[in-house]
Amino acid sequence: MNAKIYRSLYRIRRVEEEIGKVYPTDKIKSPVHLSIGQEAVSVGVCLALDSQDIVFGTYRGHALYLAKGGNLKKMIAELYGKATGCAKGKGGSMHLIDVAAGVMGESAIVGTTIPQAVGYAYALKIKRSSSVVVSFFGDGAVEEGVFHESMNFAALKKLPIIFICENNFYAIHTHQMKRQANPKIWERVKSYGISSERIVGNDLFKIYQHVGNAVKALRSGKLGPIFFECTTYRLKEHVGPNEDYYLGYRTREEAEPWLKNDPLQKLALLIKSKNRQEIEKEVEKEIVEAFAYAEKSPFPKGSELFTEVFKD
Repeated sequence: MNAKIYRSLYRIRRVEEEIGKVYPTDKIKSPVHLSIGQEAVSVGVCLALDSQDIVFGTYRGHALYLAKGGNLKKMIAELYGKATGCAKGKGGSMHLIDVAAGVMGESAIVGTTIPQAVGYAYALKIKRSSSVVVSFFGDGAVEEGVFHESMNFAALKKLPIIFICENNFYAIHTHQMKRQANPKIWERVKSYGISSERIVGNDLFKIYQHVGNAVKALRSGKLGPIFFECTTYRLKEHVGPNEDYYLGYRTREEAEPWLKNDPLQKLALLIKSKNRQEIEKEVEKEIVEAFAYAEKSPFPKGSELFTEVFKD
């Protein structure tokens, strides 16, 4: 189990580090919102899911896409704006999708995939499916009206959905304490009659355990929804691969505890050196191949401008 988790964490971290190296060039055609520092939430949650389960994410969704089994080559090609990308090169970093893996889409607009996830969960209930939907979003999304509408509807219809709030405390450059009079998100959610809990400190194993229990409960007939607020921390700037402490909205001292408690580094100590090296070698090879695939892939044809669009 530890080796499987380490591979997922290491793979996500290294993919994003390589994206960070390429980003300053003109090869990546869209803004990138890196998940570095927040990977444990996606890995812990997705480890508790089956292939049949469905996830909806946010624009900071590389970790979710990869943790749920999204195709890496198609992801990198999408960042390059290539026709072989997971959205045919039309969506970029913030609009990753892999239906076969249960990744039903991510969005650049805050909060927009929450009602989509609720709608999907409603359909599953009507069909009496045993699948579970998981909706990922940040602490900034809970300030959107659609968040509250979705909580109310999900509770009213008792839907098989798990809400995961990745609380990294910042909406771009504004701390949660400056935006929310009551920062205890999980407590506010309880007012809708939703089972709600807070998991602190990037605790991957606790996230896995609690989400796993929630999934089993929903499959066995327990009425949803279920809500988890997972505290985590973004180590890079809001958009891009650099540090941003010079901007003054946060300090390096604030980040230090999160750096020292990095789940990837802690887990590495639990893996035998030989096994860890084998995992890392395999991942590095996969990453090289993915970027080479993106480099060699063609750009979309001009005619693609007129496909997958709404018209009268």
